[in-house]
Amino acid sequence: MDRLKNKICGLNKTELKEFLFTLMDECDALHSENCELKDACAELKRVIMELEHENKILKNEKIELDMKSLVLQEDLERIKETFRLKEETLVTNFTKLEKESLKLKQRAESLLVENNKLHETLK
Repeated sequence: MDRLKNKICGLNKTELKEFLFTLMDECDALHSENCELKDACAELKRVIMELEHENKILKNEKIELDMKSLVLQEDLERIKETFRLKEETLVTNFTKLEKESLKLKQRAESLLVENNKLHETLK
């Protein structure tokens, strides 16, 4: 600041006028730049508010989707357990039926043999 005072003191009236006009032009330029920055800041604040609002909406949607996903996972686990139990029952029933089928086949063969013997006896 002292350097500026010393510089101004050494100027004549014309030079002081030029210096003052230059200073005024720079002040106007700074003022214009300041206004532009204020406008840019206001726009950024508006954008930030919109983004915060959208963020809130997206967070709520995510929570809702997470809850739905959890319910679906629980449903899937129940369905898997139901299928596992049904598969066990099916395997058990199939094994029983195989055994019964084998017994019936053996019984049928035995009856055929017995039937053939009875036919030969009758002849």
